[in-house]
Amino acid sequence: MERSGMTVLVTGAGGFIGSHVVEQLVAQGSRVRAFVRYTSRTETDAGWLRTLSDETLRSIEIVRGDLRDSSAVLQAMDGCEIVFHLGAVISIPYSYVHPRDVIETNILGTLNVLEAARTTQPKRLIHASSSEVYGTAQQTPMSERHPLRAQSPYSASKIGADKLVESFHRSFGVPTVTIRPFNTYGPRQSARAVIPTIIVQALTGEQIRLGSLHPRRDFAFVEDTARAFVLAAAAPEAVGREIHLGTNQEIAVGELAEKIVRLTGRRVPVVSEDERVRPSMSEVERLIADNTLAKTVLGWEPGVSLDEGLNRTIAWFQEHLGLYEAAEYNV
Repeated sequence: MERSGMTVLVTGAGGFIGSHVVEQLVAQGSRVRAFVRYTSRTETDAGWLRTLSDETLRSIEIVRGDLRDSSAVLQAMDGCEIVFHLGAVISIPYSYVHPRDVIETNILGTLNVLEAARTTQPKRLIHASSSEVYGTAQQTPMSERHPLRAQSPYSASKIGADKLVESFHRSFGVPTVTIRPFNTYGPRQSARAVIPTIIVQALTGEQIRLGSLHPRRDFAFVEDTARAFVLAAAAPEAVGREIHLGTNQEIAVGELAEKIVRLTGRRVPVVSEDERVRPSMSEVERLIADNTLAKTVLGWEPGVSLDEGLNRTIAWFQEHLGLYEAAEYNV
């Protein structure tokens, strides 16, 4: 499926991964409609899209709305040949405090996208999942057959959204692909996430304050993740599948923090604080992807090593520290 010249919609376009997907789509010649959640701030600020080049921004049609508004979603999808659905409320700690907001956006918002797809009939709908749907790994590396386990309201919302996508493919023939990133990192990521909060504290603070240091994660660089989403729009064998994105390698949070400290060139101690530790039954201890399907179906594999990706991410944060404050995120 040729993407050049196609009209595509990206929900969550102002977000971390979404903005990178937009950037790659524009570079390939797609006509991009960017769906951004409306707030009083986004009247003039479309999230991370504001950091893209002026040339790229001139190529984007920005549409503001809310995924929970079915009419707004339907209008945004009208005339789009490909839909990338990345819009979601993604914070796990926030889901402990406001689960209804997370459920309504992630599940009902996805339902609105799927219902609109039945009307507008895009050639393909690529849906963003999360490795959090699995909870702690029961076997590693984790294939797409790994059992689902909701260990937070956020993970429950993504399980619900994923199953809606599956059901609309099976029931109504909506041509869906579910892409399931493990832990994506890189420029533009929110300070809620573990790597940005480590970097910001390493560059600006006297210590790095985190929650649990022992959980292990599989980290992929954001440009690699965005490339996989774009590939999923064209891969002929991808429809109806759930596909993992990861590196098949893992690192503990504490080891990751020490690595980032070395790469910044600063001597900053890493400490674990009880108030940042997640509830014991909610903490996901280990995630590591089996990316075999991504390689065989998408022709994808990670191209950026962890050290290279961290160096590029640190350099970006050094240039944009004014956009961040030391994170108060429970990681």
